[in-house]
Amino acid sequence: MKKIYNYIKEELIGFFDPKSRDEAIADMVEMAHAQFFLQDQEQFLKAIFEREKIVSTGIGLGVAIPHAKLTHVDDFFIVIGCLKNGVEWNAMDGQPVRIVFLIGGPDDKQTEYLQILSGLTVAIKDDARRKKILNAQSRAEIMDVFKNL
Repeated sequence: MKKIYNYIKEELIGFFDPKSRDEAIADMVEMAHAQFFLQDQEQFLKAIFEREKIVSTGIGLGVAIPHAKLTHVDDFFIVIGCLKNGVEWNAMDGQPVRIVFLIGGPDDKQTEYLQILSGLTVAIKDDARRKKILNAQSRAEIMDVFKNL
């Protein structure tokens, strides 16, 4: 299994100030598209919102992990969004979300997909790690948080 760090790219880390969950997701999808990790921005955005209709990806602890798989996506990518102010996400614990890990990938690699979700979930349960992400002032600081994962 690849380490989570191998999926994280500095150019896919952003600091955002969205007014809503949908705006946060749209900003992050736009970043993936602008950095050439995603070709069909509209289809991916639709898939993410359809997934959110099933059950919120706000997993608690101020974290959300929206995700979708599509046939035309070649490899997995993770966009990390640090939100200046928390946004309502209908999270399991009712708390606003400030850290978002948006995952995209091919629809034919379910095992790898589940390993990424699992790895991120374990990583963000660490209070100190979450605080480092929230207090980070640069992409490099966030990369450093994941270097051993």
